[in-house]
Amino acid sequence: MKILVATQKPFAPAAVKQMKELIKQAGYELILLEKYENQQDLTDAVIDVDALIVRSDKVTPEVLQKAQNLKVVVRAGAGYDNIDLDAASQKNVVVMNTPGQNSNAVAELVLGMLVYMARNRFNGTAGTELKGKILGIHAYGNVGKNVARIAKGFDMQVVAHDPYVSSEIVERDGIKDFEQAEDMYKYAQYISLHIPATKQTIKSINYDLLKNMPPNAVLINTARKEVIDEDGLLKLMSERPDFTYISDIAPDKKDEFETRYANRVFFTPKKMGAQTAEANINAGVAAVNQIVNFFKTGDIRFKVN
Repeated sequence: MKILVATQKPFAPAAVKQMKELIKQAGYELILLEKYENQQDLTDAVIDVDALIVRSDKVTPEVLQKAQNLKVVVRAGAGYDNIDLDAASQKNVVVMNTPGQNSNAVAELVLGMLVYMARNRFNGTAGTELKGKILGIHAYGNVGKNVARIAKGFDMQVVAHDPYVSSEIVERDGIKDFEQAEDMYKYAQYISLHIPATKQTIKSINYDLLKNMPPNAVLINTARKEVIDEDGLLKLMSERPDFTYISDIAPDKKDEFETRYANRVFFTPKKMGAQTAEANINAGVAAVNQIVNFFKTGDIRFKVN
């Protein structure tokens, strides 16, 4: 079995070392494609591989068509909108993700960015405290649960909305559950986004949803840029000088946001949620283990297509 690890943004050396050892122990062959410069490099590399591990790399219909022996693709991370699921299904290729492996890293970044902006980027002026403030979590999955755990350590009041998670599960963690997203946005000064980019969610975080947030509202996005209606958000920020937008994904209209609202926006230089040594290793090792279990036992518990 040939396993291709294709990463424009490579795994950390420690992660690659552990991945190599696990693949060797399983009796499989590892092919490493790192820092490749264009999509054609990936398309050429998949010709005779049986399995593929990627991060944010694009697994397009062209890639899948070229991969004649491919049986499984694992996205080392939670989001998988970089993989064409329909094309994979048509080729009978199983697609999996590695949920939970990056969750704590993303959650820590959420609170880190919140503190940074609440303290005016540490510029020496008086800021605000998070204690006692209300944080709404939009999507109470692995990341959302970790955000709630850490936010409680700041003595924040945590609420949540997730139509796919029962109120019983949310409330068991001591968190108020909102059935309607609109009601949570009216209630919480801070909102942390953890929704995937789907047909239903793209541009769903819009002017009408955000306009009723409380005074000094802060929106934190460590999900996907596509879920934001950027025109609506720009309009809102022009009307509300108390509104702040923080994102781990630079928006398409980054320059306009920064030019017009320099002190009220912050965007990381690149997506950094999973950029910790621990998350890097966790996700890479999980991806290898899932592939090994798939070939040896037929395990598809993390299948997403």
